[in-house]
Amino acid sequence: MKTFTLSTELLIEKPIDKVFSYFSDAHNLVEITPPRMKLVVLTPPPIEMQIGTLIDYRLKLKGIPLRWQSEITEWNPPHKFVDEQRKGPYRAWIHTHIFDETDQGTIVRDRVEYAVLGGQIVDKLLVRPDLQKIFEYRSKRLQEILT
Repeated sequence: MKTFTLSTELLIEKPIDKVFSYFSDAHNLVEITPPRMKLVVLTPPPIEMQIGTLIDYRLKLKGIPLRWQSEITEWNPPHKFVDEQRKGPYRAWIHTHIFDETDQGTIVRDRVEYAVLGGQIVDKLLVRPDLQKIFEYRSKRLQEILT
């Protein structure tokens, strides 16, 4: 199975505890996801984040409704957590969130390792451009919300 990687980095001029706290609430994902995706967190609040926590979502990708379930597989507040798709559209999806505090604020690093049906051609033509737009939107919204 061919895997691909998308990495992003964003400086948020807030302390690490505040930034990590925002990311720790899975329901905040709705605020930083493009509205066209119509993301709904199905798991009722409060969601206790820890290794093994399962979170269910409903969303649309390219207008197609689907369900997604992720599992928290690593939990190291306030520096890192990892969520992995258990059910959803990807053959594999591992999203690592890393938070580093600096004198200027908190650097948020995202690394997504994923695999798709159809391999490199499908990734290049359909998946990668969409993911880049989603993460660009996410960065913009995070700057608006957290600064």
